[in-house]
Amino acid sequence: MITGAAQLASLIEQIESADRVALDTEADSLHSYREKLCLLQISVPAASGIIEANLGTARDHQSQLQPCDCIVDPLADVDLEPLRRVLEAREIVLHGADYDLRMLRRGLNLVARRLFDTMIAARLLGIREFSLAALVKRYFGFTLLKGSQKANWAQRPLPARMAEYAINDVRYLLPLAEKLEAELDRCERRDWLRQSCQRAIEQAAVARVRNQDELWRIRGSGSLSGRSAAVLRALWQWREKEAEMTDRPPFHILQNEELLKAAVRFVSGTLPDYRHFSNRRRQALTRPSAQTVQRTDELRRRRDASAEELGLEPSFIAPRSTLEAIAADHTRAASLLVPWQCELLGVSVSTEAPTKA
Repeated sequence: MITGAAQLASLIEQIESADRVALDTEADSLHSYREKLCLLQISVPAASGIIEANLGTARDHQSQLQPCDCIVDPLADVDLEPLRRVLEAREIVLHGADYDLRMLRRGLNLVARRLFDTMIAARLLGIREFSLAALVKRYFGFTLLKGSQKANWAQRPLPARMAEYAINDVRYLLPLAEKLEAELDRCERRDWLRQSCQRAIEQAAVARVRNQDELWRIRGSGSLSGRSAAVLRALWQWREKEAEMTDRPPFHILQNEELLKAAVRFVSGTLPDYRHFSNRRRQALTRPSAQTVQRTDELRRRRDASAEELGLEPSFIAPRSTLEAIAADHTRAASLLVPWQCELLGVSVSTEAPTKA
């Protein structure tokens, strides 16, 4: 696990002596709101003992002819810019490159110039079972274990079993590329691979723009229309805000099927029962009553009148979310407002409703 500048310098020195380097990535996509690069696995042809001496690994003379496998920790306090530069100058071997290329660009600002995608190569050879596990089994007789696919890759220290899983995803890529390359040459399809890999590089370099008008259309939403669809969209937006605020994936807040059920219940006039939610989250999810809406409007009128009279921004006196929270539960006024704000809004923390103006 490379976490320091000295270790990284040794790795870069090894990479500089190679023309081709194999890579794989692990990201935290199931445990946080924003996906981030957590591991960068690298396999380098080890023609010398540079890495072995500096990283403290024990290898004999014959094993030095085999690829040297390392894991770089992008979450450590180390400058990875030198690594980006040296990798961009070399051919990168990946399996199913699209996701990894995007993660490398997002995490390291790395844009590949030359690529050998072992999955594309296998498919060009007509191989039907082209997963990495299937290819490793086919060519090397080794079974890759997949027990850590949904693990939290951001946890530190990294458990040994997860490190082994991660390194196995890159360990066989260089010899696999050589075998596939030889078969492509025999079939005279090497240029096809070059064209396909170039297209993969170009597609990964294009930033994907999220269509905000379509994101909420989860599986099953096509059966909804009119008011139900509008409610589902509002619920989806609420879930996104909750997920971002708590740094959790949206499905940790509420799964898609539950989101659909909630939309149908809201439209039918019933409220979904989420007793496991906190009071704050339950209040944010629940549609306000007609009385709450009326009290919110009353507070908003008082706020706007005071703002105009005093020359203040209305949101400075109280943002709309605060007005809605107080209208739904007057006891929150003391924790959300200071005395002068309460006075301008005509809110008394000792009474159930706003005081009369």
